Order: sequence, then C-alpha cells, then structure tokens
Amino acid sequence: MAKEIKFSLVYRDMWQSSGKYQPRADQLVRVAPAIIDMGCFDRVETNGGAFEQVNLLYGENPNKSVRAWTAPFRKAGIQTHMLERGLNALRMNPVPADVRELMFKVKKAQGTDIARSFCGLNDHRNLRLSVEYAKKAGMVSQAALSVTHSPVHTVEYYMEVVDRLVEYGADEICLKDMAGVGRPTFLARLTKEIKDKYPSITVQYHGHSGPGFSPASMLEVARAGADYIDVAVEPLSWGKVHPDVITIQQMLRADGFLVKDIDMDAYMHVRALTQEFIDDFLGYWINTENAKMTSLLVGCGLPGGMMGSMMADLKGFQSAINAAEKAAGKPVSSIDSLMVQLFSEVEYVWPRLGYPPLVTPFSQYVKNTALMNLYAMAQGKPRFSTIDKDTWGMILGRMGKLPGSLAPEIVDLAKEKGFEFYTGNPQDEYPDELPKFRKMMAEEGWDCGQDDEELFELAMHERQYRDYRSGIAKERFEHELEELKAKAGAPIVVRRPVIEMPEFDINEYAEKYPRAVPVQAPAAGKMLWQIDVEDASMPPVAGTAVKAGEPCAYVQTRYGLEEVIPARDGRIVAVTASQGKQVVKGEIIAFAE
Repeated sequence: MAKEIKFSLVYRDMWQSSGKYQPRADQLVRVAPAIIDMGCFDRVETNGGAFEQVNLLYGENPNKSVRAWTAPFRKAGIQTHMLERGLNALRMNPVPADVRELMFKVKKAQGTDIARSFCGLNDHRNLRLSVEYAKKAGMVSQAALSVTHSPVHTVEYYMEVVDRLVEYGADEICLKDMAGVGRPTFLARLTKEIKDKYPSITVQYHGHSGPGFSPASMLEVARAGADYIDVAVEPLSWGKVHPDVITIQQMLRADGFLVKDIDMDAYMHVRALTQEFIDDFLGYWINTENAKMTSLLVGCGLPGGMMGSMMADLKGFQSAINAAEKAAGKPVSSIDSLMVQLFSEVEYVWPRLGYPPLVTPFSQYVKNTALMNLYAMAQGKPRFSTIDKDTWGMILGRMGKLPGSLAPEIVDLAKEKGFEFYTGNPQDEYPDELPKFRKMMAEEGWDCGQDDEELFELAMHERQYRDYRSGIAKERFEHELEELKAKAGAPIVVRRPVIEMPEFDINEYAEKYPRAVPVQAPAAGKMLWQIDVEDASMPPVAGTAVKAGEPCAYVQTRYGLEEVIPARDGRIVAVTASQGKQVVKGEIIAFAE
C-alpha cells in the first residue's frame, strides 16, 4: 500500500520570510475557510515567533488573534502548530523558565495543538523544558533540528541530539532546514536513521526554497519515511519562502505516494486573498528580492528570511566602507559587490565562530561580525576588531554549547579581554520572573486575562505590550504605513515630512580618522546626546568616552527613547549629528576610535 504524505501550510512563515508584517486577525479569519476548503492540509502553521510581536506592533491584542485564527482549523479537524525558540521562547533573548512554562499553558488554551521547538545551537539542554512543558500543557511536542551543512553537522551529530530529545519525551522531530542548504541525500539518511531507530516518531520536513534544493530534499525525505512536508501557496511561494503545494503534491504523486487532492477553486481563492492582503498594506514591507531564488546562499548558508534586513544593514554601511576604500586608494564597491563580499566573509567567519547553525538569532550574530570585518579590512585593520556583546554571549557559551570549536584567534581574543567561558546550563542564568510581572499587572490595574494570557504577553514582550496598551504602537504603525504609502505615490497625507538621509562628505572623516568606526542611529527621530538639553552647541565633545554595549546617546522617537549603542569601546572623535537634529535609522551620527 502506498505511503501517505501529509501537508502543513506554513502560512505564518510565508509572510515572515517575505516581509516585516503578517496579516491582521480579521484578514486571517477571512482566508481560513478557503484554506480549509482546499482539502489538502492536515496541519496549518498559525502562530509563534514573530506572529505575537507583529500583533503588538500593530497595536492589536495577539491573544485575541491566536484564538480567532486557530478556531476554524480546530473545528475542521486540522491541527494548528506554533514555532518557539527554546531558551528564547517567542523573542530574541533568553526567557525565565516560569515564563516559558506559562507560554505552553496559554497557547494550548488558545487553541494551538503542536509546539515546534528549536534551539539555534541544537543544544538539547535548551529544548528539555520545551518538551516537558509542552507535554504537561497537553500539546504535541515537536522538537526541531536546526539543519545546516558543515563538517561538524553530520548524521551522527544530529542523532545524538535526537536521542536526547526522545529521552525527554518529544513526540515528533522536525528537520528545520531554515536556509534550505541541507543536501537532499544527507536529509534522506538522517530521516531514515530517525525512522529506523524510532519508528513511532513522526518526522516533518521544513525547508526554504532559497538556494534551490528544497523540492529534491522533499522527495528524498519522503522516500526515506518522512510523514509531513511544509509547503506554501502562491503568490508568496518559492523565492526565499517554500515550494508551492501544487508542485510538491504532483511530484510526490508521480513517485507513488498517496497525497490528498487540492480543490483548485479554493486554492485560487486563497491566492486571491493573499494578494489582496499584499495590495492592502502588507506589500509595503515586502522586499522584492525575497521573491527570487539564488544559489549564492548555498555557500554562505544564510536563511532567506533575513535577506531583507541584511541588505538594509549593508546599504547603511556602504558609504562608510566606500569612504575607507577611497582613503586607501582602492576602487569603491557597489552594493552588489558588497553583498558578494559579505557572503564570502560569512563563509570565513562561520567556522571560526564554532559553526552555529545560521538561524535566529545566531545568523544575525555571524552576519554582524562579517559586516564589521568588511569595514575593518577596508580601513586596513584586522578582522574581529569589533564583536558586539550578543555575539560574545554566544561565543562564551551563555546561550548554549557551540557545535564546533572556536578558532584559536577567537579564544585568544576572549582571554585578552578578560572574558570567561561558561559551561553551565544556560537556563540557570535566568531566574523566574512571573511574580514580578504579576505585581506589575496589579500596579497598572490590568487584568491578567483569560488563562493568564495578558500576564504572559507582558512577561514575554514587556516593552511592546506596554506600547500596545498605551496606544502608541497603533499610532506608530499607522504613521509608518502613511509614510510608506506617500513614498509609493499613494494619495495619503503624511502628518510630518519624511526625513531624507543627509548628504555629507564622508571622505573627510575617513581620511582624518582612518581607525574610527561609525556610530549609527537605531531609529528615526530627534538626536539627544543629553536628555532635556536643547542647546545644539552642548554635548557631545570630542574625546567623550564610549563603552561597547552601553548607551552613549538616545534618539527621541514618537514612541519613546531608543538607545544608541556603540559597537566597541573608544572615544568620540567626530560628530555628524548635533543635539536636537532629526536623524533617520542607520544614519551615521558620530565616529569613535
């Protein structure tokens, strides 16, 4: 009898891999019946990760959104699943254990059936509590392997992780091929090893289209015994997202697998609604480059979902790098040339930082280090002259054990700085905090909500939740949308003028201060070297000391103060944005050395 392969629609991940935002709850509720009518999905990825934060950024309540979005699928007998980041849960930094436990209780109560949990380092210690808490809450625990391609990421390496996850009680294993760089035959061997050793364990494959391997990988894992495949739908399928369900269904059917039929009228309805959401407002945040596949990702292994932010970072540094190149008598690099250089530098940096799988947040850490290396080398300085504090946290083991060994030069650099390596359980570094947040809720006069879901949101995303409650988040989002529509030529009246990036001769600074690094504005707003000082002739003064990881100034935005964090210790040698000046995100506001 033919083996059945079941499909999961990764609707949440489709949007996250394409742009900044995802559909509102009212839009999701509209598309849900059409997804159900397609008849080919046994699962739908509904929430987790960026979904919760996006709703808060809209100024909407994420708890209401999750309940509304999961309800129609559960009523139709379709399982819903979420994505969470192990130690980091639903955010980019570590979360106390009691908050992590509450998350699973809340999400189960809200209608989420399956918890897909991953650790970007594949440190099983960071996943143990995820498995235990998910099962305790009555959810299916799907533990994910962050798949990449390197000399240390062997089948044996992954099977050691699988053994521990099964020991903890995981019900399922997901092969999370976040960059789509897992080689098809390797994924087949890994799938077969899992199914041979643990026949009752369900295996699900999740792979992005970016470098082009995914369809072959899906066929190979299906042949090796996988049970579920994650797919997408047009107009967001392919590119840096996932292959389309039509192609994968036909491919598997031709290979003899049993797969469900697709109601094409319903498919076209889903397609039309998704396009409508893009046209409505979501398309303003979708990078057109993310609609393209590129084999350049094969070498660097960067996930497609971060390409938009990476290009923005690269563009922000282009002028500074070009100035350093001019000062050294070298030809300046175009943005395309810099992109290739950055990909190449990621390939250089990655093994020296211990081969962390390039998935959130570790892909950002490796990319940031590579970017700073490009700038350092353009100035004639050595690589690794600047490493930010979060990357040091990864290097020193405070987020988990790295899969590979650090290069001697990195170890020596840590010793020179007096840093100590941590070998304990990362969770032990973050004590429980729920009592503190319960007290905050009481002080604010806020109800903890049904199943403590409002308490959970405050504890997980305190700043964003406060912005949502105050109404600032909605105002900020609406203003941002108005500005983007105005820039696109839509007939929208903008409440204040759009500030353009200033023009100044960066060569002057690069030639005068060849060892300096730029200090950039983290957001658009009013430059404040000192708070409550209006005189532009006031601070800062040349020679002011700055310290890596500590704020040296602020930007007054419409929603509050954003800290300006220098990348390394030093002293300010030049200021390009005076006190009170309006700046834009990424603008160089000073130089420090």
